[in-house]
Amino acid sequence: MSRSKDRPGRGGLRGWGGVTGMAVACAVTAAVTLLPLAHHSAGPAGAGTSGGVATADRARAEACTEPEASLPASGDDGPNIDRIKERGKLIAGVDQNSFRWGYRNPESGDLEGFDIDLVRAIADDLLGDPDAVIFRAIPTNQRIAALENDRVDVVVRTMTINCKRLEQVSFSTAYFRAGQQVLAPKESPITGYDSSLEGKRVCSAEGSTAYEALEKKSFGALYKDDFDGTERDPDLLTVPNQLDCLVRLQLGEVDAVVTDNALAAGQAAQDPAVELKGKDPFTTEYYGVATKKGSDDLVARVNKVLVDYRAGGKDSAWMRSYEKWLATGLPGITAPPAPKYRTD
Repeated sequence: MSRSKDRPGRGGLRGWGGVTGMAVACAVTAAVTLLPLAHHSAGPAGAGTSGGVATADRARAEACTEPEASLPASGDDGPNIDRIKERGKLIAGVDQNSFRWGYRNPESGDLEGFDIDLVRAIADDLLGDPDAVIFRAIPTNQRIAALENDRVDVVVRTMTINCKRLEQVSFSTAYFRAGQQVLAPKESPITGYDSSLEGKRVCSAEGSTAYEALEKKSFGALYKDDFDGTERDPDLLTVPNQLDCLVRLQLGEVDAVVTDNALAAGQAAQDPAVELKGKDPFTTEYYGVATKKGSDDLVARVNKVLVDYRAGGKDSAWMRSYEKWLATGLPGITAPPAPKYRTD
């Protein structure tokens, strides 16, 4: 694959306090592996399916027209919830380096953010204790595998609900609305998801909806690595973890990043030298809590948690979390997305 002829040099780093800040950023990125962040002897999640994936579920995924429609909310227990209660801990797959969503506070060492608040609300409902959680940090491209391999009970990690993923996992109702947008240096000639990307090196995370969008329409951007998905993959334009794209941008190795505007807003807050390009996102996407495929009792229970989490209007737990973590970078949101439920 040819490289852009106007590749900038690796000059000074933008933001992050120069070399020291970049060392910290790289160390954080390297730390995101499928390992428990809190040690516990509970063993695997074991979030098995309820009698396997039914034919009706497969048919629904194949004829998917409204992926955000989930199972009706229920407070009932079931085999997957029973397993969590027997263990005494909820095992949650999260991010630990997405500022304001799921990140480790450098002063306290605690995990914080909008997604972390939701995980604690689920644990409180299931186990009566918001701290009864084993957090496992997982990179973007390992979210589905973590569920399929019973490493986690739920993934709460800015994960977009879509038809393709419904073939592999189950989702709750939507808890946040986002969309894809371009992140680039403020002085960049890139103006958004348009022809200004032609010949530019654009980074996205493997297995992300951003990468899928670039596959459909790239405007002549360079977005796919040579030997992508093999041992020779340089992980330059397609990377395992979304934050790696910001590091590549700061190093001058790529010209832009395509990612969720919700994540990009946090990254722009980390580095004032970059900004979102284009007035609005070019897609509409909804985040959901993911479980192993067929974990219907757990999905319905999470949906019940979300009913309570949304309740109360401006005084809801959802709005309090939004105001605390996201309102500065994503102002103007007045309510969470309304839930949609399946009728089949």
